[in-house]
Amino acid sequence: MYILLLTGLKKYDLSPDKIEFVVCTHGHSDHVGNLNLFSNAIHIVSHDICVGDTYMLHDFAKGIPYEIDDDIEVVSTPGHTGSDVSVIVRNTKHGTVAVTGDLFERLEDLEDFTLWQENSENPEAQQYNRMEVLKFADTIIPGHGPMFAVPNEYKQQLKMVMYYEQSTVEQGPSGSKTVSESSYTIIEEN
Repeated sequence: MYILLLTGLKKYDLSPDKIEFVVCTHGHSDHVGNLNLFSNAIHIVSHDICVGDTYMLHDFAKGIPYEIDDDIEVVSTPGHTGSDVSVIVRNTKHGTVAVTGDLFERLEDLEDFTLWQENSENPEAQQYNRMEVLKFADTIIPGHGPMFAVPNEYKQQLKMVMYYEQSTVEQGPSGSKTVSESSYTIIEEN
């Protein structure tokens, strides 16, 4: 897989030693790998920042962005995991671009909430951060799928559907049984 990565860099006349920052949106194995190729870079993996063998403190959890330059910052967007980050890039030909990892799995999860909620450690936090990103992003690069332009209807009236399921065990004279309840909540923001 690293050959594909090196080929992609070479296409833009880059090599791993020229890369200054590497950002992994979260620590799942399908989002990290080959970090050893970028030994000169500052590595940001979730809420951790590492330069060589030295870890730097940064308070992502308090909502403080990590500024790479005037147009690029790394922001905390937890939900899929407890310490996800997204890269926000302003003033591009695609407008403001959000590289979100699994905050957005793919374009289709704007309509089909099950595509992201089933894999979320904290669906409420993820839903909140999805709505925040939709407020300002023109383009999203999701964790699993091609980049997509944010549809205008999602910028005009933000709406999310949350699915909740709860199971309880009830004791009766003939033993216990599991009772499941599910509900949908529509969250809208004007």
